[in-house]
Amino acid sequence: MIAKTKITKTQTTDLKVKLFRGFSDHSRMSILNALRSGPLTVNEIVEATGLSQSNVSNHLGCLRCCDLVIRQQQGRFVYYQLSDERIAKLLDLADELLADVALGVNRCNTYD
Repeated sequence: MIAKTKITKTQTTDLKVKLFRGFSDHSRMSILNALRSGPLTVNEIVEATGLSQSNVSNHLGCLRCCDLVIRQQQGRFVYYQLSDERIAKLLDLADELLADVALGVNRCNTYD
């Protein structure tokens, strides 16, 4: 039997920071938002986000590396989708929270 590695509170915090860093880029957030509606090809993501194809491809690589997005080959097309439905739920919660705190977030100069 293989023992599970125990993760410290500091390691957990570091992983959370790294997770949210994945969400903190405008292009990646645009892609994740587009994928909330379901699987899309790169061209469909480009059309939905207005980003260039190379930008979308680069960020999809990052999102796949972090296991936030998966891809599936269907015939000659590759479809990308969120790897876990909880990602969409997290984005929904962010929308709900922003409905209440958007003015404060907008005024915050710390994160610019």
